[in-house]
Amino acid sequence: MLTVLALTFLVVPLVELFVLIQVGEVIGAWPTVGLLLLSAVVGGWLVRREGRRAWRALTTALQSGRMPARELADAGLVLVGGVLMVAPGFVTDLVGILLILPLTRPLARAALTGMVARRLLAGGAAYGGPTGGGTTNGPRPPRGTRPDGHDVVRGEVVDPPDDGR
Repeated sequence: MLTVLALTFLVVPLVELFVLIQVGEVIGAWPTVGLLLLSAVVGGWLVRREGRRAWRALTTALQSGRMPARELADAGLVLVGGVLMVAPGFVTDLVGILLILPLTRPLARAALTGMVARRLLAGGAAYGGPTGGGTTNGPRPPRGTRPDGHDVVRGEVVDPPDDGR
């Protein structure tokens, strides 16, 4: 994971710089700066609007007593999209807009859900969780899950002492 982050922080700025130079050569320096400013203004407006929607959906879900998984994912995606919109560059702006827009956010949410599920299942395998009794890298937790979904509590049955009754 650390390698992926390091590569991201090295590659993304280089890609952004390359794209900025290419756009600047085609349309000129000042129009490029103008486009960057326009994308920041539009991005700020979008983040504010979609952030409010996500907040309302989250509070509605909490008030109705249901688990707000979808709403939390949407709020997180809007937040990450907003951060990307603040970063100068066209590539990060494009990715940010895709995370913010309500039409494209469900695709990002599905990808995020799949990634989180894979990470959770991979972690569960190390402890004999839902994916089977894998190897342990540390002490085995007291609870597990059988393949049919029922909880398993590890332990032993001890008969109570006979007190003469």
